[in-house]
Amino acid sequence: MIRLTRLGGQALYLNSDLIEFMEATPDTIIVMTSGKRVIVIEQPSEVVKRIVEYRRRIVAENPS
Repeated sequence: MIRLTRLGGQALYLNSDLIEFMEATPDTIIVMTSGKRVIVIEQPSEVVKRIVEYRRRIVAENPS
């Protein structure tokens, strides 16, 4: 899971495997596979960076 911040400043942890797509309008809107939309203050590039870092940690902790 990745940590993001809602517009009001509340932290949330999001399962990055369930992200369908993101839009920057200028706020970042994340659309989940369930259809739910989450608006966060991080830019899409930062969300992608956090997803990559999270997945690297998972692979490093579980070598084949």
